[in-house]
Amino acid sequence: MARTWLSLTVELLGGRGEELWPWPGRIFAVGPSHTFMDLANAINDAFARWDRSHLSLFTLADGRVITDEETGAEMAASVRGPVIASIDIDVAKVVRTVEPGAEFQFTFDLGDAWMHRCVVGEVKVDPLEVLGIRPDVPLPYWGWGSIPDQYGRRWATDDGESKAPGKPGRPHPMLLHAWPVPAQVPGMIDLSELRIAIGAGDARRFLAAVTGCDIDDALQQVGAGIPMALESSRQEAEPVALSVVNRLSRRGGAGDRVLAEDLLAGLRREPLPGRVVPVDLEMLSMVLEGDPDLSIGGYLDLRTGQVYEDSATDPMTVGEDSAIDVEEEPERWLRLDRTGSRDGWQDMAAFTERQPGEALREQLERAIGGKGAFYRFRDLIHGQNLNDQWYAFSTDRQMGRGREFLADNGIRVGSPGPGPGGAE
Repeated sequence: MARTWLSLTVELLGGRGEELWPWPGRIFAVGPSHTFMDLANAINDAFARWDRSHLSLFTLADGRVITDEETGAEMAASVRGPVIASIDIDVAKVVRTVEPGAEFQFTFDLGDAWMHRCVVGEVKVDPLEVLGIRPDVPLPYWGWGSIPDQYGRRWATDDGESKAPGKPGRPHPMLLHAWPVPAQVPGMIDLSELRIAIGAGDARRFLAAVTGCDIDDALQQVGAGIPMALESSRQEAEPVALSVVNRLSRRGGAGDRVLAEDLLAGLRREPLPGRVVPVDLEMLSMVLEGDPDLSIGGYLDLRTGQVYEDSATDPMTVGEDSAIDVEEEPERWLRLDRTGSRDGWQDMAAFTERQPGEALREQLERAIGGKGAFYRFRDLIHGQNLNDQWYAFSTDRQMGRGREFLADNGIRVGSPGPGPGGAE
Protein backbone atom coordinates (compact mmCIF):
# COMPACT_ATOMS: atom_id res chain seq x y z
CA MET A 1 0.00 0.00 0.00
CA ALA A 2 1.23 3.51 -0.85
CA ARG A 3 2.08 5.90 1.97
CA THR A 4 -1.10 7.98 1.88
CA TRP A 5 -1.83 8.29 5.62
CA LEU A 6 -0.82 11.23 7.78
CA SER A 7 1.51 10.75 10.72
CA LEU A 8 0.11 13.06 13.38
CA THR A 9 1.89 13.84 16.65
CA VAL A 10 -0.44 14.91 19.46
CA GLU A 11 1.01 16.23 22.73
CA LEU A 12 -1.03 17.09 25.82
CA LEU A 13 0.12 20.52 27.02
CA GLY A 14 -2.10 20.75 30.07
CA GLY A 15 -5.58 21.17 31.48
CA ARG A 16 -7.57 22.14 34.58
CA GLY A 17 -5.29 25.16 34.97
CA GLU A 18 -2.08 23.12 35.11
CA GLU A 19 0.71 22.82 32.55
CA LEU A 20 2.20 19.36 32.09
CA TRP A 21 5.88 18.73 31.56
CA PRO A 22 7.22 16.70 29.89
CA TRP A 23 4.22 16.67 27.59
CA PRO A 24 2.80 13.17 27.18
CA GLY A 25 2.16 12.31 23.57
CA ARG A 26 0.92 9.86 20.98
CA ILE A 27 1.64 9.53 17.27
CA PHE A 28 -1.40 8.59 15.18
CA ALA A 29 -1.83 7.14 11.72
CA VAL A 30 -4.72 9.07 10.13
CA GLY A 31 -6.30 7.80 6.92
CA PRO A 32 -7.90 9.61 3.95
CA SER A 33 -11.45 8.76 5.04
CA HIS A 34 -11.10 9.83 8.66
CA THR A 35 -13.01 12.88 9.89
CA PHE A 36 -12.00 15.27 12.63
CA MET A 37 -14.66 13.62 14.81
CA ASP A 38 -12.87 10.30 14.24
CA LEU A 39 -9.62 12.00 15.26
CA ALA A 40 -11.18 13.60 18.36
CA ASN A 41 -12.50 10.21 19.51
CA ALA A 42 -9.10 8.60 18.86
CA ILE A 43 -7.28 11.29 20.87
CA ASN A 44 -9.74 11.01 23.74
CA ASP A 45 -9.35 7.22 23.71
CA ALA A 46 -5.56 7.48 23.73
CA PHE A 47 -5.54 10.05 26.53
CA ALA A 48 -7.94 8.04 28.73
CA ARG A 49 -11.02 10.29 28.70
CA TRP A 50 -13.83 8.28 30.19
CA ASP A 51 -16.44 11.05 30.41
CA ARG A 52 -17.27 12.10 26.85
CA SER A 53 -20.12 14.45 27.70
CA HIS A 54 -17.89 17.44 26.85
CA LEU A 55 -17.16 19.29 23.63
CA SER A 56 -14.26 18.66 21.29
CA LEU A 57 -12.85 21.54 19.26
CA PHE A 58 -10.02 21.92 16.76
CA THR A 59 -8.46 25.29 15.95
CA LEU A 60 -6.42 25.64 12.74
CA ALA A 61 -3.47 27.98 12.30
CA ASP A 62 -5.58 30.38 10.18
CA GLY A 63 -8.17 30.74 12.95
CA ARG A 64 -10.83 28.44 11.55
CA VAL A 65 -12.59 26.27 14.11
CA ILE A 66 -13.70 22.67 13.64
CA THR A 67 -16.47 21.58 15.99
CA ASP A 68 -20.08 20.37 15.98
CA GLU A 69 -22.67 22.41 14.09
CA GLU A 70 -24.49 23.73 17.17
CA THR A 71 -21.34 24.92 18.92
CA GLY A 72 -20.04 26.42 15.66
CA ALA A 73 -23.24 28.40 15.19
CA GLU A 74 -23.06 29.74 18.75
CA MET A 75 -19.46 30.80 18.27
CA ALA A 76 -20.24 32.46 14.93
CA ALA A 77 -23.07 34.47 16.54
CA SER A 78 -20.88 35.69 19.39
CA VAL A 79 -20.62 39.46 19.82
CA ARG A 80 -17.07 39.17 21.13
CA GLY A 81 -13.79 38.48 19.36
CA PRO A 82 -13.23 37.89 15.66
CA VAL A 83 -15.87 36.37 13.41
CA ILE A 84 -15.48 32.59 13.55
CA ALA A 85 -15.62 30.45 10.42
CA SER A 86 -16.55 26.99 11.71
CA ILE A 87 -16.21 23.66 9.97
CA ASP A 88 -18.40 20.64 10.73
CA ILE A 89 -16.35 18.17 12.79
CA ASP A 90 -18.48 15.22 11.62
CA VAL A 91 -17.90 15.92 7.91
CA ALA A 92 -14.46 17.48 7.42
CA LYS A 93 -11.69 15.02 6.47
CA VAL A 94 -8.36 15.49 8.23
CA VAL A 95 -6.24 14.63 5.19
CA ARG A 96 -8.05 17.19 3.00
CA THR A 97 -7.87 19.96 5.59
CA VAL A 98 -4.29 19.96 6.87
CA GLU A 99 -1.01 19.51 5.00
CA PRO A 100 2.24 17.81 6.08
CA GLY A 101 4.08 20.12 8.46
CA ALA A 102 0.89 21.87 9.63
CA GLU A 103 0.31 22.66 13.32
CA PHE A 104 -3.12 22.95 14.92
CA GLN A 105 -4.80 22.77 18.32
CA PHE A 106 -7.26 20.32 19.85
CA THR A 107 -9.25 21.22 22.97
CA PHE A 108 -11.36 18.76 24.92
CA ASP A 109 -13.84 20.03 27.54
CA LEU A 110 -14.02 23.82 27.14
CA GLY A 111 -14.34 24.17 30.92
CA ASP A 112 -11.24 22.21 32.02
CA ALA A 113 -9.58 23.03 28.67
CA TRP A 114 -7.42 19.99 28.04
CA MET A 115 -5.14 21.53 25.41
CA HIS A 116 -3.26 19.50 22.79
CA ARG A 117 -0.66 20.51 20.24
CA CYS A 118 -1.08 18.61 16.96
CA VAL A 119 1.68 18.50 14.34
CA VAL A 120 1.37 16.72 10.98
CA GLY A 121 4.52 14.80 10.04
CA GLU A 122 6.40 15.78 6.90
CA VAL A 123 6.42 12.18 5.67
CA LYS A 124 3.25 10.15 5.15
CA VAL A 125 3.03 6.55 6.36
CA ASP A 126 1.66 3.18 5.34
CA PRO A 127 -0.62 1.85 8.13
CA LEU A 128 0.41 -1.71 7.37
CA GLU A 129 4.02 -0.78 8.10
CA VAL A 130 3.46 1.15 11.33
CA LEU A 131 0.39 -0.67 12.71
CA GLY A 132 0.28 -4.01 10.91
CA ILE A 133 -3.39 -3.37 10.05
CA ARG A 134 -5.53 -0.86 8.15
CA PRO A 135 -7.85 0.44 10.91
CA ASP A 136 -11.25 2.05 10.34
CA VAL A 137 -10.36 4.95 12.64
CA PRO A 138 -7.15 6.87 13.51
CA LEU A 139 -4.92 4.76 15.71
CA PRO A 140 -1.75 5.58 17.69
CA TYR A 141 1.38 3.66 16.79
CA TRP A 142 3.79 5.32 19.23
CA GLY A 143 3.51 7.05 22.56
CA TRP A 144 5.14 8.28 25.78
CA GLY A 145 4.42 9.95 29.10
CA SER A 146 1.97 9.62 31.98
CA ILE A 147 -1.68 10.36 31.23
CA PRO A 148 -3.56 12.31 33.97
CA ASP A 149 -7.15 11.57 34.90
CA GLN A 150 -9.44 14.09 33.23
CA TYR A 151 -10.78 15.21 36.62
CA GLY A 152 -7.48 14.86 38.48
CA ARG A 153 -8.73 11.96 40.59
CA ARG A 154 -6.03 9.72 42.02
CA TRP A 155 -8.39 7.09 43.44
CA ALA A 156 -12.08 6.25 43.06
CA THR A 157 -13.41 8.46 45.88
CA ASP A 158 -10.87 11.28 45.60
CA ASP A 159 -12.65 14.57 46.43
CA GLY A 160 -9.54 16.72 46.03
CA GLU A 161 -9.13 17.25 49.77
CA SER A 162 -8.97 13.86 51.47
CA LYS A 163 -5.72 12.11 52.21
CA ALA A 164 -4.79 9.24 49.91
CA PRO A 165 -5.61 5.78 51.31
CA GLY A 166 -2.68 3.82 52.68
CA LYS A 167 -0.90 1.40 50.39
CA PRO A 168 -1.53 -2.28 51.28
CA GLY A 169 1.34 -3.99 53.00
CA ARG A 170 1.43 -6.78 50.42
CA PRO A 171 1.08 -6.82 46.62
CA HIS A 172 -2.31 -7.80 45.25
CA PRO A 173 -2.59 -11.58 44.67
CA MET A 174 -2.88 -10.90 40.93
CA LEU A 175 0.68 -9.50 40.98
CA LEU A 176 1.85 -12.71 42.65
CA HIS A 177 0.04 -14.94 40.14
CA ALA A 178 -1.97 -16.21 43.12
CA TRP A 179 -5.41 -15.17 41.87
CA PRO A 180 -8.09 -16.49 41.56
CA VAL A 181 -7.87 -18.36 44.84
CA PRO A 182 -8.14 -22.16 44.52
CA ALA A 183 -11.84 -22.18 45.47
CA GLN A 184 -12.61 -20.10 42.37
CA VAL A 185 -10.66 -22.06 39.79
CA PRO A 186 -10.93 -25.56 38.31
CA GLY A 187 -9.35 -28.41 40.21
CA MET A 188 -5.63 -29.03 40.00
CA ILE A 189 -4.48 -31.46 37.36
CA ASP A 190 -4.17 -35.12 38.38
CA LEU A 191 -0.43 -35.62 37.98
CA SER A 192 -0.69 -39.41 38.36
CA GLU A 193 -3.13 -39.58 35.45
CA LEU A 194 -0.90 -37.23 33.46
CA ARG A 195 2.16 -39.44 33.95
CA ILE A 196 0.25 -42.59 33.03
CA ALA A 197 -0.98 -40.99 29.82
CA ILE A 198 2.51 -39.77 28.86
CA GLY A 199 4.12 -43.08 29.75
CA ALA A 200 1.58 -44.98 27.64
CA GLY A 201 1.90 -42.57 24.72
CA ASP A 202 -1.88 -42.12 24.86
CA ALA A 203 -2.58 -38.70 23.33
CA ARG A 204 -6.33 -38.79 23.95
CA ARG A 205 -5.86 -39.69 27.60
CA PHE A 206 -3.22 -36.96 27.92
CA LEU A 207 -5.51 -34.31 26.41
CA ALA A 208 -8.36 -35.43 28.66
CA ALA A 209 -6.06 -35.15 31.69
CA VAL A 210 -5.14 -31.52 30.96
CA THR A 211 -8.51 -30.24 29.73
CA GLY A 212 -10.53 -28.24 32.26
CA CYS A 213 -7.81 -28.39 34.90
CA ASP A 214 -5.50 -25.88 36.54
CA ILE A 215 -2.14 -26.60 34.90
CA ASP A 216 -0.22 -23.41 35.72
CA ASP A 217 1.88 -25.05 38.45
CA ALA A 218 2.63 -28.06 36.25
CA LEU A 219 3.61 -26.53 32.91
CA GLN A 220 6.94 -28.35 32.70
CA GLN A 221 5.20 -31.62 33.48
CA VAL A 222 2.40 -31.00 30.98
CA GLY A 223 4.92 -29.81 28.40
CA ALA A 224 6.65 -33.18 28.58
CA GLY A 225 3.62 -34.78 26.91
CA ILE A 226 2.94 -32.18 24.23
CA PRO A 227 5.34 -33.59 21.58
CA MET A 228 3.72 -37.03 21.90
CA ALA A 229 0.24 -35.49 21.60
CA LEU A 230 1.26 -33.46 18.54
CA GLU A 231 2.65 -36.59 16.94
CA SER A 232 -0.54 -38.60 17.48
CA SER A 233 -3.38 -36.05 17.48
CA ARG A 234 -2.02 -32.80 16.05
CA GLN A 235 -5.32 -31.07 15.40
CA GLU A 236 -6.59 -31.59 18.94
CA ALA A 237 -3.19 -30.98 20.55
CA GLU A 238 -2.20 -27.74 18.81
CA PRO A 239 -4.48 -25.44 20.87
CA VAL A 240 -3.21 -27.05 24.08
CA ALA A 241 0.40 -26.63 22.92
CA LEU A 242 -0.15 -22.95 22.12
CA SER A 243 -1.79 -22.40 25.49
CA VAL A 244 1.15 -24.00 27.28
CA VAL A 245 3.63 -21.91 25.26
CA ASN A 246 1.80 -18.70 26.19
CA ARG A 247 1.59 -19.71 29.85
CA LEU A 248 5.31 -20.54 29.93
CA SER A 249 6.16 -17.18 28.37
CA ARG A 250 4.03 -15.39 30.96
CA ARG A 251 5.43 -17.34 33.90
CA GLY A 252 9.06 -16.95 32.86
CA GLY A 253 10.57 -19.38 35.38
CA ALA A 254 13.78 -21.37 35.00
CA GLY A 255 13.58 -23.56 31.89
CA ASP A 256 10.26 -22.08 30.77
CA ARG A 257 11.75 -20.21 27.82
CA VAL A 258 13.60 -23.35 26.71
CA LEU A 259 10.47 -25.49 26.84
CA ALA A 260 8.42 -22.82 25.03
CA GLU A 261 11.01 -22.75 22.24
CA ASP A 262 10.98 -26.54 21.98
CA LEU A 263 7.19 -26.69 21.81
CA LEU A 264 7.13 -23.98 19.14
CA ALA A 265 9.63 -26.04 17.15
CA GLY A 266 7.25 -28.99 17.38
CA LEU A 267 4.33 -26.85 16.25
CA ARG A 268 6.36 -25.65 13.29
CA ARG A 269 7.62 -29.16 12.54
CA GLU A 270 11.20 -27.98 13.02
CA PRO A 271 14.03 -29.96 14.64
CA LEU A 272 15.15 -29.03 18.12
CA PRO A 273 18.43 -27.10 18.37
CA GLY A 274 21.43 -28.83 19.89
CA ARG A 275 21.81 -32.46 20.88
CA VAL A 276 18.50 -34.20 21.60
CA VAL A 277 18.58 -36.70 24.49
CA PRO A 278 15.61 -38.54 26.11
CA VAL A 279 16.31 -37.41 29.69
CA ASP A 280 13.97 -38.08 32.63
CA LEU A 281 13.97 -34.59 34.15
CA GLU A 282 12.69 -35.79 37.53
CA MET A 283 15.58 -38.24 37.83
CA LEU A 284 17.99 -35.54 36.72
CA SER A 285 16.61 -33.16 39.35
CA MET A 286 17.01 -35.77 42.08
CA VAL A 287 20.72 -36.02 41.31
CA LEU A 288 21.26 -32.28 40.84
CA GLU A 289 19.27 -31.16 43.89
CA GLY A 290 19.20 -34.18 46.20
CA ASP A 291 20.68 -34.47 49.67
CA PRO A 292 24.42 -33.64 49.42
CA ASP A 293 25.08 -35.86 52.43
CA LEU A 294 24.07 -38.89 50.36
CA SER A 295 25.91 -38.09 47.15
CA ILE A 296 27.88 -35.30 45.50
CA GLY A 297 26.38 -35.83 42.05
CA GLY A 298 26.35 -38.26 39.19
CA TYR A 299 26.45 -38.67 35.41
CA LEU A 300 24.11 -38.39 32.44
CA ASP A 301 24.48 -40.91 29.64
CA LEU A 302 24.21 -38.74 26.53
CA ARG A 303 23.48 -41.81 24.41
CA THR A 304 20.55 -43.25 26.36
CA GLY A 305 19.46 -40.38 28.62
CA GLN A 306 19.92 -42.55 31.70
CA VAL A 307 20.88 -40.69 34.91
CA TYR A 308 23.32 -42.35 37.31
CA GLU A 309 24.35 -41.54 40.87
CA ASP A 310 28.06 -41.26 41.63
CA SER A 311 27.93 -44.68 43.26
CA ALA A 312 27.24 -46.27 39.85
CA THR A 313 30.93 -45.83 38.99
CA ASP A 314 32.02 -47.99 41.94
CA PRO A 315 32.13 -51.76 41.15
CA MET A 316 32.36 -52.49 44.88
CA THR A 317 28.98 -50.80 45.40
CA VAL A 318 26.94 -51.83 42.36
CA GLY A 319 28.92 -54.83 41.08
CA GLU A 320 31.30 -55.28 38.16
CA ASP A 321 28.53 -55.90 35.62
CA SER A 322 26.48 -52.86 36.62
CA ALA A 323 29.23 -50.29 37.12
CA ILE A 324 29.69 -47.60 34.46
CA ASP A 325 33.13 -46.57 33.19
CA VAL A 326 33.04 -42.86 32.40
CA GLU A 327 36.76 -42.78 31.59
CA GLU A 328 36.45 -45.30 28.77
CA GLU A 329 34.09 -43.06 26.73
CA PRO A 330 34.33 -39.58 28.30
CA GLU A 331 32.41 -37.90 25.45
CA ARG A 332 29.41 -40.11 26.28
CA TRP A 333 28.96 -38.71 29.79
CA LEU A 334 27.92 -35.37 31.26
CA ARG A 335 29.02 -34.71 34.81
CA LEU A 336 26.24 -33.73 37.22
CA ASP A 337 27.30 -31.85 40.37
CA ARG A 338 25.02 -31.21 43.30
CA THR A 339 23.72 -27.63 43.39
CA GLY A 340 23.02 -27.41 47.10
CA SER A 341 19.85 -26.43 48.95
CA ARG A 342 19.52 -22.77 47.91
CA ASP A 343 17.09 -23.44 45.05
CA GLY A 344 14.99 -25.70 47.25
CA TRP A 345 14.74 -23.01 49.93
CA GLN A 346 13.73 -20.44 47.31
CA ASP A 347 10.98 -22.82 46.17
CA MET A 348 9.64 -22.88 49.72
CA ALA A 349 9.81 -19.09 49.96
CA ALA A 350 7.99 -18.66 46.65
CA PHE A 351 5.29 -21.16 47.67
CA THR A 352 4.89 -19.32 50.96
CA GLU A 353 4.59 -15.91 49.27
CA ARG A 354 1.70 -17.00 47.08
CA GLN A 355 -0.52 -18.35 49.85
CA PRO A 356 -3.72 -16.25 50.05
CA GLY A 357 -4.30 -16.69 53.79
CA GLU A 358 -2.27 -14.33 55.97
CA ALA A 359 -2.20 -16.66 58.99
CA LEU A 360 -0.90 -19.61 56.96
CA ARG A 361 1.59 -17.40 55.18
CA GLU A 362 3.02 -16.21 58.49
CA GLN A 363 3.26 -19.79 59.77
CA LEU A 364 5.18 -20.83 56.67
CA GLU A 365 7.46 -17.80 56.90
CA ARG A 366 8.40 -18.81 60.44
CA ALA A 367 8.87 -22.42 59.37
CA ILE A 368 11.43 -21.65 56.67
CA GLY A 369 13.57 -19.47 58.90
CA GLY A 370 16.80 -20.90 60.32
CA LYS A 371 18.15 -24.40 60.71
CA GLY A 372 15.71 -27.25 60.11
CA ALA A 373 13.63 -25.17 57.68
CA PHE A 374 12.99 -28.02 55.25
CA TYR A 375 11.68 -30.39 57.92
CA ARG A 376 9.45 -27.78 59.58
CA PHE A 377 8.09 -26.65 56.20
CA ARG A 378 7.21 -30.19 55.11
CA ASP A 379 5.52 -30.95 58.43
CA LEU A 380 3.41 -27.81 58.14
CA ILE A 381 2.55 -28.49 54.50
CA HIS A 382 1.41 -31.99 55.45
CA GLY A 383 -0.67 -30.67 58.32
CA GLN A 384 -2.39 -28.15 56.05
CA ASN A 385 -3.19 -30.74 53.34
CA LEU A 386 -1.04 -28.87 50.83
CA ASN A 387 1.12 -31.84 49.84
CA ASP A 388 -0.31 -32.13 46.32
CA GLN A 389 0.00 -28.42 45.62
CA TRP A 390 3.54 -28.30 46.95
CA TYR A 391 4.58 -31.40 45.01
CA ALA A 392 3.27 -30.00 41.72
CA PHE A 393 4.82 -26.59 42.37
CA SER A 394 8.24 -27.76 43.52
CA THR A 395 8.56 -30.60 40.99
CA ASP A 396 7.81 -28.21 38.14
CA ARG A 397 10.44 -25.74 39.29
CA GLN A 398 13.00 -28.52 39.68
CA MET A 399 12.25 -29.87 36.21
CA GLY A 400 12.57 -26.35 34.80
CA ARG A 401 15.99 -25.92 36.38
CA GLY A 402 17.04 -29.31 35.05
CA ARG A 403 15.87 -28.38 31.57
CA GLU A 404 17.78 -25.10 31.72
CA PHE A 405 20.92 -26.88 32.95
CA LEU A 406 20.76 -29.20 29.97
CA ALA A 407 20.16 -26.35 27.52
CA ASP A 408 23.20 -24.54 28.93
CA ASN A 409 25.16 -27.65 27.99
CA GLY A 410 23.77 -27.77 24.45
CA ILE A 411 21.21 -30.50 25.20
CA ARG A 412 17.46 -30.49 24.54
CA VAL A 413 15.07 -33.01 26.07
CA GLY A 414 13.29 -35.21 23.56
CA SER A 415 13.43 -38.33 21.46
CA PRO A 416 16.27 -38.34 18.91
CA GLY A 417 13.96 -40.20 16.51
CA PRO A 418 12.80 -38.97 13.08
CA GLY A 419 9.76 -37.00 14.30
CA PRO A 420 9.95 -33.21 14.09
CA GLY A 421 11.25 -31.92 17.39
CA GLY A 422 11.18 -35.42 18.82
CA ALA A 423 8.90 -36.58 21.59
CA GLU A 424 9.59 -36.12 25.27
